[in-house]
Amino acid sequence: MNLESQLRAALRHKQPPAGFRESALAATRRQPRLRPAWRAIAAAALLTLLAGGTTARWVEERREGQRAKEQVLTALRITTDKLRDTRETIHEASNH
Repeated sequence: MNLESQLRAALRHKQPPAGFRESALAATRRQPRLRPAWRAIAAAALLTLLAGGTTARWVEERREGQRAKEQVLTALRITTDKLRDTRETIHEASNH
């Protein structure tokens, strides 16, 4: 039997066993349901966690940005100092 035939056989419509509908409906009635108040509390807790996580990530990204900015400014100060030293060296050499 090839793959296509196996798929056709596996996906062919089959009649459910007798009483399946009734047993499925009975199972849904037996499952405990959350009261609306508990759903609201769960939703509020989830939103609080999401907001807290988002805020924490935002704060961390801001700190990383500040660190990167400080590194760039330090690099610019070093470059400025080195260029000033080089300019002075060239100026002194050309005056002699």
